[in-house]
Amino acid sequence: MTAQLLIGPVLRRVVGDRATLWLETSEPAEARVEVDGAGAGAAHTFSAYGHHYAVVVVDGLAPDSANPYRLFLDDRQVWPEAESEYPAPVIRTRAADDREQPVCLVFGSCREATPQASRRRLPPDALDAYARRLMTGPVERPDLLVLLGDQVYADETSAKVRRFLRRRRRNGHQGPENQVVSFEEYTKLYLESWRDPEVRWLFSTVPSVMVFDDHELIDDWNTSASWRADMAREPWWRERIAGGLASYWIYQHLGNLSPDELAADPLFQKVIAAEDATGLMREFGHQVDEPSSAENTDVPYQWSFALDLGRTRLVVLDNRCNRVLTPGARSMLPATEWNWFLDRAHGDYDHLVIGSSLPWLMPPAIHYLEAWNERVAESHRPRVAAFGEKVRRAFDLEHWAAFGKSFAALGELFRRLGEGDPAAEGHRVGAGGVYAAPASISVLSGDVHHSYVARADFGHAMTTPVYQLTCSPIHNEVPLPMRPLMRIAWSRAVAQVVRGLARTVSVHKPALRWKRLAGPYFGNAVGTLHLEGATAIARIEGTTKDGELIEVAAARYRP
Repeated sequence: MTAQLLIGPVLRRVVGDRATLWLETSEPAEARVEVDGAGAGAAHTFSAYGHHYAVVVVDGLAPDSANPYRLFLDDRQVWPEAESEYPAPVIRTRAADDREQPVCLVFGSCREATPQASRRRLPPDALDAYARRLMTGPVERPDLLVLLGDQVYADETSAKVRRFLRRRRRNGHQGPENQVVSFEEYTKLYLESWRDPEVRWLFSTVPSVMVFDDHELIDDWNTSASWRADMAREPWWRERIAGGLASYWIYQHLGNLSPDELAADPLFQKVIAAEDATGLMREFGHQVDEPSSAENTDVPYQWSFALDLGRTRLVVLDNRCNRVLTPGARSMLPATEWNWFLDRAHGDYDHLVIGSSLPWLMPPAIHYLEAWNERVAESHRPRVAAFGEKVRRAFDLEHWAAFGKSFAALGELFRRLGEGDPAAEGHRVGAGGVYAAPASISVLSGDVHHSYVARADFGHAMTTPVYQLTCSPIHNEVPLPMRPLMRIAWSRAVAQVVRGLARTVSVHKPALRWKRLAGPYFGNAVGTLHLEGATAIARIEGTTKDGELIEVAAARYRP
């Protein structure tokens, strides 16, 4: 049969004169990309679970260029589509020496599929709105789209997917009626979400990186050790976690890897060499769910990744899969991965950008509530601990503040980097020696279904500005009754009351303070971070009822 292009092409990494494009096809095929002017690449599809995928590495791109490209399946052009109304997709490269070239990142999280997304009527999709702006106006083209979690919702499915699932359940496929379980069911989520016309065009012409949050698997994924124990008793959970992680690896994580990293990844090499990679992916999905612990700090697979764009370093952290959940030793990252992060935090760059699906700086009242809850849930008195666990799950108390040691360690790292102290543990040392404090540190986050800008205050010795930039949702909403609570959580008076509660279980005041500069904004939104010289400019833009973007929050910062 003739292979059809089902999803993609999705332009992922552009590194020097090379680029990667990801796609899914209906049948096995040879995928070939040709770039006008210079550059080409080809790859045969690999197969898993009866589905067919390719990652094409394009070589020989001209520096500092933006050239249209075409995608062929078995010598038949499939992209751009015939008579497409959209602009030609391009692969844009940076200058050969891009140290003085500005960097533009677009970011956000939490996007339900646009078509028949839910029984609720959601405001316009901010990613659709951004794509339309890019198509029609002379605007700055971003270097990278950074998607920070909940790219698909396994546990909150659309009407179309629910109809498919009901047919599957009637035919004997086990699982909740309205939630996906198997790899096959996960493919329907991506098919629905990534074939949205504007988003499909955007993905084909702007490079992207992605990291999961909880809804790629299930709400509150890995919130605690007891949560894992409860989920393990569900008869469908083992298939859910294996299918969810295998599909995430194929659809999202592969594109986070540079061409050289793909060549060095042993799993990817096994998968593309296999006639059918189903067994490999099923085994992988089970293996990478093994929890880290205080005693075993090795990770089955590292989902965190890092990359450089000019003088900007982006480090995207896994806030979900590899958490240490051992009571008394809870940590957002296991020791091995934390040490990897420390290595990436040091080096020769001007701006450090951390991608964290969960905000590091939350409204202060919520911060103290989560810190209090962590202590209560780890009480040596079983009834008290059970109460704390019940509260944790009921109110989603699982952000950095609920992993108190990790929260403090991240703040201490930022302080040492920002003070530029070469004698301290967190100093920046690389092959070139000791480096000055970075011009800025920005933490990009999502998850919480509202957007805000906050600045951390480490005291007068700190020269580097540190900002929390939270942009969520791209296409979802927070329930109306929750919005006043989110607003008052920033209140100093309310924070003092909750801090008093936290002191009853010996929660100490953090070593830093933080202040909200803009927000909270509760509409659908997309964020932009522009980095040039020593200056960082952050903007959050929300959608109007007509699907346009307007600025709702902004910040400009430099040392």
